[in-house]
Formats: sequence, structure tokens, C-alpha cells
Amino acid sequence: MLASGLCFVAVTGIVRYLGTDLPTAQSAFIRFAFGGVFLLPALIPILRGGFAPGALRLFGLRGFVHACAVVCWFYAMARIPVAEVTAIGYLNPVLVTLGAALFFGEALAFRRLAAIGVAVAGALIVLRPGVREVTDGHLAQIAAAFFFAGSYLIAKRLSERAGAGAVVAMMSFAVTLVLLPFALWVWVPVTPVQLGWLALVAAFATLAHYCMTRAFRAAPLTVTQPVTFLQLVWATALGALVFGEGVDGFVLLGGGVIIAAISYITWREARVKRRAVTPNPAETKG
Repeated sequence: MLASGLCFVAVTGIVRYLGTDLPTAQSAFIRFAFGGVFLLPALIPILRGGFAPGALRLFGLRGFVHACAVVCWFYAMARIPVAEVTAIGYLNPVLVTLGAALFFGEALAFRRLAAIGVAVAGALIVLRPGVREVTDGHLAQIAAAFFFAGSYLIAKRLSERAGAGAVVAMMSFAVTLVLLPFALWVWVPVTPVQLGWLALVAAFATLAHYCMTRAFRAAPLTVTQPVTFLQLVWATALGALVFGEGVDGFVLLGGGVIIAAISYITWREARVKRRAVTPNPAETKG
């Protein structure tokens, strides 16, 4: 998780460095096109093998939703501080929890509702509406959080019809196709240096997801989830040292509140699952 967090911060830093020289849709398209090249060896056998009934429609829907999320994220990243993008992004798992209850009928007990309320309070601490200006960059990142949550919920449904490798590879392929017409519409000349940076973004993003998958296999979520808070610390340091952005204590506080809520939800779910699979001591006596 430490390596995953560092890779995600590297992605954030590079996109921030590239700024607004390239249109948002074009930058996002080039990033995912490179990602598609990296995943091509896995994608070819998946396409040859075919799909379960209804899976192709879900792949297309996820590609559209994830493309919207990526465009909003790229837009926000070029316009607001790195730490604020990272802190608001922590809302993703909270929105996934809420969406799972609304669309999949998962239980939403009072404690989980309370944790979601705490996470929303953390987001308000970061944004501080009425105290300072909430810009279009902030609104774009909030929209990105909702779209990313929608993408993850569709991925959960897809996991019942396709393997994890197919879900990841098809997402990259579908997002590239969705972004292509928008990128062509706003296309401007790209320098070799910009292409190199966007290739690096794709490489770091792929490596981040790989490291995260390895972490989930090696340890329970109750161990790995709190480590994600370090990503906000590193993002704040990157913004301050590289881009001259001030260290905002409210952003750190709000991000910490959101992470605390996420960690609590994760811990509670782990305890519930443990109770479900652990037999009563009396049941083990024969």
C-alpha cells in the first residue's frame, strides 16, 4: 500500500505538472491509450474468448462512466492543489458504500450511516463552502468521486460475469474508445516530452493498481486501509515542495476525518464477516 500510494502521488504530480497545455479529454485519452498498450497481451485472449451474456453492455457502461470520472479528475488536477484533489478523492469508497446500499440492497446500519455522515463532514472541512471560494476545479473533483464510485459499483457487478483481469483490461479498452471522439474534437499538437510524461502516468497508474492488488492479497483491509492516509501526506509535501502550494491544515484535518470514517466502515465490515464465518465454540464440540 505504501508503494501504491507513492505511485498514485506520482500520477497526480505529473498531471499537475502538465497543467492545461493539453485539453483534458486529449490528455486522458493518451494516458488510457498507453495503458491499453500495456494491457494488450492480456486483452487479446479476452476478446477471443468472448463474454458472458450482458457483460459487454456492462463493459461499455463502465467505460463511459469511468471516462467521465477521468476527464473530471484531469480537469480538477490541473486547477486545484494536489492535496485537495487527494483529500476529496477519499470520498470514493464512502460513495461506493452508499451506492451498494441504494442499488444492490446491501445493509446500511446506523453505524455505517453515521460513518458516512462523518466522511461528508470531513469533505466540508476540506471545501469550507461559504468561508472560501469553491471553484470549478473543486466541483469537478466532487463529480469525479461520484463517477469513480459508479465505475466501481459496475465493476462489482461485472466481477460476477468476468475475471479480474478481464474487468481491468476491458475498462482501459472501453475508456480509450469513449474518449477517442472527444480527444479528436479538441486535438492539439503533442510534443514528444508530453507523450513521454503521459506514458509515465499510465505506467505509474498500472503499477499502483498492481501494488494495491498485492496488498489486498497479503493483508486484510483493516490493515491496508489506514495506510492510504499517507498518500495525503505525500501529496501535501509534493504540492508544497514542487509546486509551491501552501500546506492547508484544514485539508489535512478533513482528509484525516474521511479516512477515519472509511477505516471504521472497513473494520466493522471485517468484524461482521468474521462473525459470519466463525462457528460458535459449542458447534465445534462433537
